[in-house]
Amino acid sequence: MACGILLITHPGVGSALLAVATALLRNLPLRVEAFDVPFDADLEQLLPQASAALRRVDGGEGVLVLTDLYGASPSNLAQRLARLGTPVRRVSALSLPMLLRVLNYPEQGLDELPATAAAGTRNGAIIDDA
Repeated sequence: MACGILLITHPGVGSALLAVATALLRNLPLRVEAFDVPFDADLEQLLPQASAALRRVDGGEGVLVLTDLYGASPSNLAQRLARLGTPVRRVSALSLPMLLRVLNYPEQGLDELPATAAAGTRNGAIIDDA
């Protein structure tokens, strides 16, 4: 059993990052799915679809939900999902380094993965004077 990963983002963000991660890693070690939240979305109407996506990726140990922007609609939808019963942890500021970092530690549980995700984004930001 393993954690699942659900990317809940503005349109196109999560699916693009997932496509790049899949191209780089070829075989993803965890169940991952991207769920787009339209700009004009009614979150109550999207909740059943997002819940179904959450259940599809849950490998039995809960789901790490990665969102692109804290406080925006995707993050707010993730917060509502966390109240439905499946163990969920939410991390914002989704980036390719964050996603790759999480996918490189599939053995970690839901208690460790959020810190790993945050480290991926933090360590992926490099200031280069070149």
